[in-house]
Amino acid sequence: MRWRVLGPVEVTVDGRVLPISRPQQRAVLALLLLNAGRVVSAGHLAEALWGDDPPSSARTQVQVCVSQIRSALRPAGLAEVLASTGGGYRLAVADDDLDLARFTHAASRARAAVRAGDPETAARELTTGLALWRGPALTGAAGAFVRAAADSLDEQRLTGYEQLASVELTLGRYDNVLRTLQPLVAAHPLREALVARCLLALAGTGQQAAALRLYADTRDRLVEELGVEPAAELTEAHLRILRQEVTPAAVVPEPGPGPATAPAQLPADLAGFTGRAAALRELDRLLPETGTTPGADTRRAVVVSAIGGTAGVGKTTLAVHWAHRVAHRFPDGQLYVNLRGFDLDGRAVAPDEALRGFLAALHVPPQRIPNDLDQQAALYRTLLADRRMLIVLDNARDCDQVRPLLPGAGGCLVVVTSRDRLTGLVVTEGAHPVTLDLLSPTESRELLGRRLGRDRAAAEPLAVDEIVHRCARLPLALAIVAARAAANRAFPLDALAAELAELAETAGPLDALDAGDPSTDVRAVFSWSYRMLDAGSARLFRLLGLHPGPDVAVPAVASLTGLPPARVRPLLATLTRAHLLVEPVPGRYALHDLLRAYAAELCRTDDSDAEREAARHRLFDHYLHTTHAADDLLDPYRLAQPVDLEPARPGVTVDARTDHAWATRWFGTEHQVLLGTVAQAAATGFDGHAWRLAAALTTYLDRRGHWPELAAVQHTALLAAQRQNDPAGQARAHRGLAICCTWLGRYDEAHRHYRRDLELYRDLGDDTGQAHTHLGISWVLAREGRRRDAVTHADRALALYRTSGYRVGQAKALNNLAFFHARLGDHRLALACCRQALALHEENGDRHGVALAWDNLGYVRHQLGQHQRALACYRRALLLHRELGDRYDEAEVLENMGDTHQAAGDRGAARHAWRDALAIFDDLDHPDTDRLRAKLAGPATYQPHAPAHGVALLAASGAGDPS
Repeated sequence: MRWRVLGPVEVTVDGRVLPISRPQQRAVLALLLLNAGRVVSAGHLAEALWGDDPPSSARTQVQVCVSQIRSALRPAGLAEVLASTGGGYRLAVADDDLDLARFTHAASRARAAVRAGDPETAARELTTGLALWRGPALTGAAGAFVRAAADSLDEQRLTGYEQLASVELTLGRYDNVLRTLQPLVAAHPLREALVARCLLALAGTGQQAAALRLYADTRDRLVEELGVEPAAELTEAHLRILRQEVTPAAVVPEPGPGPATAPAQLPADLAGFTGRAAALRELDRLLPETGTTPGADTRRAVVVSAIGGTAGVGKTTLAVHWAHRVAHRFPDGQLYVNLRGFDLDGRAVAPDEALRGFLAALHVPPQRIPNDLDQQAALYRTLLADRRMLIVLDNARDCDQVRPLLPGAGGCLVVVTSRDRLTGLVVTEGAHPVTLDLLSPTESRELLGRRLGRDRAAAEPLAVDEIVHRCARLPLALAIVAARAAANRAFPLDALAAELAELAETAGPLDALDAGDPSTDVRAVFSWSYRMLDAGSARLFRLLGLHPGPDVAVPAVASLTGLPPARVRPLLATLTRAHLLVEPVPGRYALHDLLRAYAAELCRTDDSDAEREAARHRLFDHYLHTTHAADDLLDPYRLAQPVDLEPARPGVTVDARTDHAWATRWFGTEHQVLLGTVAQAAATGFDGHAWRLAAALTTYLDRRGHWPELAAVQHTALLAAQRQNDPAGQARAHRGLAICCTWLGRYDEAHRHYRRDLELYRDLGDDTGQAHTHLGISWVLAREGRRRDAVTHADRALALYRTSGYRVGQAKALNNLAFFHARLGDHRLALACCRQALALHEENGDRHGVALAWDNLGYVRHQLGQHQRALACYRRALLLHRELGDRYDEAEVLENMGDTHQAAGDRGAARHAWRDALAIFDDLDHPDTDRLRAKLAGPATYQPHAPAHGVALLAASGAGDPS
């Protein structure tokens, strides 16, 4: 068992991380661990989480967090270690199980060893303690106290490294000190204690000039940024170097063959390298194992790591940085060549040219280098056969360019970077592929912080976030902007961010990233990969600039191009190999925002207006027809009438399946794409596609509780239908907006939309549409507590449905009437309506309606005091809602079940159901969470809520009408 705060806040049992993942839960756990063994009052927890402005529900939220932590601990038998006592909470944790305690004890033992004159023991204790850190302290926790507490812990970590460096310097282990301190100095360039020790280590390895440069750079920064001169410790280290009081350690050369001077061809490492922790760990795993018995052969066959990624993602930077980190593991030296596989002039370095350079670095006289490529490669392999060397082959075009440069056997390691996947190396040479993606948001902010200065970045966090967004988290783009900001230190970062935004809107995002140097101009760098494509792949790349993103499936790509899916897949494979696309999951492809902007630029210049218009039309047809097919499967018995669709254009691929599960998965996968498509269709003159697609999205968005998104697409749809002067489209959009307003508690707006909806249907002479609207009005009135008025409108709807013979509408109206009558206390009439509704829904085959009817029936049974019968009804409703993926409906049923368990005297079952409902409401960010938290924290006699499910859930049918 391990309790951890030195990195992500977590608890592990037998290596398994317990499910304590929410930021607030982690914050409560962290505060209890920082006070392990002591009672922490609920008031102190609330103050720590929210500072001087806690919410009114602070104590309740603390109680809920503690309860959730106990629930996570319970399966491991640890719930009893978190005790409630004296108005607070106490977490009993043994020191050996808490990483902070173990680190503190190790540091204390190290100080004692130093006092006793035992630096070896001190170094061992500090190394052991510092190895407990897994990243920045308290990661994943969110609360007012976290920043200060994390800073305090990280200060202890830095102090530990300073103590370790002092001990290692005493032992003459200058190389160890440099490996440890150089990344820390890069991250904390003004921390004088670290810099002082780094100076001494540099001098101890014979690098006096580098030590003096570091001192001068540090002094300049101290004066410029803080207005102070170096303190005594740093000054004294500088004087010791000037007096030559630090003598380099003796260097004992390894025996064995090799050139007198080992080649060291690596380019300079990037100062302030940021992020890429996962990729670095992956590369570290390629190193030969250490710790073998003395005399054992630690060499192993050559390993090739093929680092791939899109242009500008930092492949070379990573390869060079890692190579510098591990260069000491390869005593026979490092070879490096830029193969220029994608350079501007199109002239790649030929294998024989690269081999000549390597052989020269290995001290082969020019006259002894063969002219034949095979003979050159054979000599190269012979020379490397008994050596341990690191070879970096940068910017390779393809496998053929790389293969002659691979050693044959021995202890060498090769790192290859390329924009191509180099699949052939993986298959035939056993290469280990490492693919780089964009930086994470955190890594992007860290990069800017290191380049600009942490204080400058911290002073304008919103501007930093905007710069990260505009640069699409592409390292090259971030470096360009950082260089511009560093060259103009007087520029506020928000002015720079505003300039990027303005240029992106007017000239285009790539113009904002033109550094004036072709080797670092983002557009030019992208062009090197694009120019290598064949005509079909190049056309596909351009057309992808028309897609709204964030990702795209094969049928949509096929529609965009007008080609069959079978012909599109090889083109997608080509773009993926070139890293102009990524395939994050099988069958879905994505390109980041800057590449999308580049593709769109090319499409505007290389493809005609007619070609772009036709491609867009096919793409919108694909999404419109497929979405309507999925919507029919999601709720074939929705109230809304089918939308008239024109036939899809030739070349359009339509996904057509036959089951509800596929429809649910399809909507979940295409969710963000469809929202972007509605907006893009409206913005490019395809208004009919925009409002029809929005109508087909209503069922899914409503059932999943995505009401703000539903409101946005319906607003776009309304404007599109108004531009088309299409009353049917306007009516659908008004109804969708009314549904959103009702869910969000904006009842006056909901009534306004329904009144306009009713006017439009009257003008159209559509009685069924009017019935739908009356049912919607009844729902709003019920939410307002005006239940008798709600009955009036539901009765009107039922009468209109019976006149038209529309049985689906009749069932939904009866379901609503059942709920209203139950709330008015007429339970027998409510029960009769429920039974009629259930029978009609079953006759119609409407599973969603059946689920709602069982839910309603359960509520009526509850009101009649028939608790076990009510629970049986709820279980049937719950099973159907889960099968259909109706998450809000599922949560409402769970809450109702909890109320019934409570009324039946089973408080434990009630809390279990409420907690499950709360988890769903939390995920949906729904306001009902406050009500549920109050129930969970309330007394054992809590009164059941007045659920809206009998009406509100019914409104989640089809196009959002009450059912």
